[in-house]
Amino acid sequence: MSVIGLIHPGEMGASIGAAAKYNNHEVLWASINRSRDSKKRANRGSLIDCETVANMVDRSDIIFSVCPPQAAEDVANEVLRCDFTGIFVEANAIAPKRTRKIDELLRNAGATLIDGGIIGGPAWNHDASTKLYLSGDNAESIADIFLGSPLNTHVISNNIGSASSLKMVFAAYTKGTTALLTAILAVAEKEGVRKNLEAQWGVEFTEKTHHQVTKNTAKAWRFKGEMREIAATFKSAGFPEGFHEAAANIFSQLTDFKGTPAKDVNEVLKILASHD
Repeated sequence: MSVIGLIHPGEMGASIGAAAKYNNHEVLWASINRSRDSKKRANRGSLIDCETVANMVDRSDIIFSVCPPQAAEDVANEVLRCDFTGIFVEANAIAPKRTRKIDELLRNAGATLIDGGIIGGPAWNHDASTKLYLSGDNAESIADIFLGSPLNTHVISNNIGSASSLKMVFAAYTKGTTALLTAILAVAEKEGVRKNLEAQWGVEFTEKTHHQVTKNTAKAWRFKGEMREIAATFKSAGFPEGFHEAAANIFSQLTDFKGTPAKDVNEVLKILASHD
């Protein structure tokens, strides 16, 4: 069985750690400088506390990096400073160009990168239908860890960057349209035609849109970075990046809702109006 070090047990990371334990793999984490909420999530997943990242890395065959996009290189460098030469699963929502740079960094240090793209919510149970797409040489070895667990794994290629690219283009639509609908409602509200717009949409679509917009405010602090990664992905592929840069700006105005969604769409629109 493998020994897996997890950086860090956020909502998603802790559930992935718990899924790895489904097949009796040992999953470690480091509690130093982590929040009380992180400790609660780690306890829920029955993760083993090594206190420091150095202790965790020293004991681990595999490191899973699941962190906010902006921290991806910092996490990789922190692990390499501990002389890690095992398998590093880069499972963050970052542009494929960044994933390839981290791969080069790891290879030069004697470690191996597996590219990972997570689609779906936390994988605490099978009903979540969370998927971890993987690419790179020996990606099957990571997929095997989660056989039968709540985390569904799919190896899509041997190329580093493929899994990251899939994550980017999928979220470009799912999260990008949330930002677009939020902006549409804000403009309609400011121009005094929101009721007319919602009448044109109809009750069902309006209610669905309100739910989508309000629910995702709790994650806006994370989505803003992800939108910028998607923008970079589009730019690298030779396509305009402006739409997702704008989406990042919309989410950046809603970061005060971190962890707690807006109570209704009116609260969201009030916050956006205050940024005019």
